[in-house]
Amino acid sequence: MRAFYCDHHRLPLPPGHSFPIDKYTRLRTCVAHDLPGIRLCTAGPVTEGELALVHTPAYVAAVLNNTLSAQAQREIGFPWSPQMVQRSLHSVGATIAAARVALAEGVAANLAGGTHHASAACGGGYCVFNDVAVAARLMQAEWHWHHRRLLRVAVIDLDVHQGNGTAAIFQDDTTVFTLSLHGEHNFPFRKVAGDLDVGLPDGCTDAPYLAALEEALAQLWARFEPGLVFYIAGADPYRGDRLGRLALSPEGLAERDRRVFAACHARRIPVTMTMGGGYGKVVEETVAVQLSSFGVALAAWQRWATDSAVPA
Repeated sequence: MRAFYCDHHRLPLPPGHSFPIDKYTRLRTCVAHDLPGIRLCTAGPVTEGELALVHTPAYVAAVLNNTLSAQAQREIGFPWSPQMVQRSLHSVGATIAAARVALAEGVAANLAGGTHHASAACGGGYCVFNDVAVAARLMQAEWHWHHRRLLRVAVIDLDVHQGNGTAAIFQDDTTVFTLSLHGEHNFPFRKVAGDLDVGLPDGCTDAPYLAALEEALAQLWARFEPGLVFYIAGADPYRGDRLGRLALSPEGLAERDRRVFAACHARRIPVTMTMGGGYGKVVEETVAVQLSSFGVALAAWQRWATDSAVPA
């Protein structure tokens, strides 16, 4: 299985900043050590033209040319720097690369990504560009070019925060279905309605979470038939997360991942996994949750490979 990373473009942050930038390198180190079945790859940057499939030219130019207002930078949560630009471009590039591989091999992943608070004309919540939205639109364009058919895309967003940016981008697009299962009382405090939003109460534990997920997935399959799924496997529903406010156990999160991949595999839908958020009080616990997600993804990829090897 191939997984793409961009943590070598390190984001310089002031002392005491709340964004856990170190988790990305730690995750890559753990994947390399514990999951030898995963091939770690770098990816090139997204182009300006590809970003323009989703983002306004004015916003893209402001990010690239250091003309973001102070307010825009505060909303994103990062001070502008050349490293911020490169990391953002390569993170989107990694999701694009993973999506292309997923369409060919069944499953692939980005060790970062899931930047679902970025909308067409602005960033927010530690999200500069919306990697999933850009990759979805680009895969649709490439699929139509090669196959002369429409590629319908579903976004299964299980980050603890609602994917407001993704919902806004695809609000009037009937070819993309956005599902978000999130903390009802968590950021963003003004939600943007997606195709299916499931708000959960503070303190939600494994059993009610998994029941809500099963119901949401059933509604997705009843209402929409995707040819590609983007799965945002946020680690922040974990009970030890500083910003999550839910109470899932590591076992509950692993079961969440298994159910998503099993449901997609049963329908032969390729999956591109991105990481989304994770702000554990102990960063090693966040990394452990994310590493578990990669173990589940690897097992799903192995099932695809086995199926492909069996004659029809």
